[in-house]
Amino acid sequence: MDYPLSVISPKAKIGKNVKIGPFVTISDDVEIGDGTEIMSGAVILDGARIGKNCFIATGAVIANVPQDLKFKGEKTTAVIGDGTRIREYVTVNRGTASKDTTIIGSNCLIMAYCHIAHDCVLGNNIIMSNACQIAGEVVIEDYATIGGGTLCHQFVRIGAHSMIQGGSRLPKDVPPYTIIGREPARYAGLNTIGLRRRGYSTETIHAIQDVYNCIYREGLNISQGVAAAETELPESPEKKIILDFIKSAHRGILN
Repeated sequence: MDYPLSVISPKAKIGKNVKIGPFVTISDDVEIGDGTEIMSGAVILDGARIGKNCFIATGAVIANVPQDLKFKGEKTTAVIGDGTRIREYVTVNRGTASKDTTIIGSNCLIMAYCHIAHDCVLGNNIIMSNACQIAGEVVIEDYATIGGGTLCHQFVRIGAHSMIQGGSRLPKDVPPYTIIGREPARYAGLNTIGLRRRGYSTETIHAIQDVYNCIYREGLNISQGVAAAETELPESPEKKIILDFIKSAHRGILN
C-alpha cells in the first residue's frame, strides 16, 4: 500500500507491485524494481538504483552524498541488486568520481545500523551483521559473512566465503575461504562449515587447507609461504584464487 504521507517524486521510476510505507522520501533520480518493499521513514535519494524484490527497512538511507571531502557534487549512483534486504537505519552512500558508484549485489542481508561508504563494491549472498562500519572503496566478495560491529579500513578487500568474528578491526585484506578472529584480528582457520554448505567437497577443502598451511607455516613470512605453496602443492582453481588474491593485496593480508 502507498501512503499519502510519503513524498515520492513523480520523476522516480518505480516498478510494479512496489510497496511504500508512510513517511518515505523518494527523490527524482531513483529507480526501484518490481516487488520491492520500502518501509516507513526510509529515505531513497538521487542516484539510487534498487533491484527487484528488495526490502528496505525503517529509517534506512540509500544514496546519500559521500562523507568524502573530494566529492564535488558529481552525478553518481548507489546500486542494490535483486533480493537484497537492507535492515533498519542502514546507510549506503553513493559513489564519488573515483569509481562513480557504490554497489551491493543480489541476495545480500545487511543488518541494522551498518554503514557502507562511497565506492564500495559488495558481491552476492553477503551477510553483514548489525553495526558493521565499512569505509570507502572496500571490496567484499561473494558469500562473505561479517560479524557485528566489525570496523573495516578503506581500500580493504574481503575474500569470498570468508567469515569474520564480530567486533573485528580489519586494517588489511582478508583472504578467501578463511575465518578471521581473535584480537587483533588474524587468521584462525578455514570456514569449513560454510564451504560444506556451499557444496565444496572434502577433497577440495583439504586442498585449500594445504595452501594455507604453507602460507601461514611457522617461521615463514607471507611471501615465503606463497612461494612454498607455489612450488610444493599441485595446481587447483582454489590455489590460484588464493595466491592471486594475496599477490594483488596492496594493503597486505592479515597474519
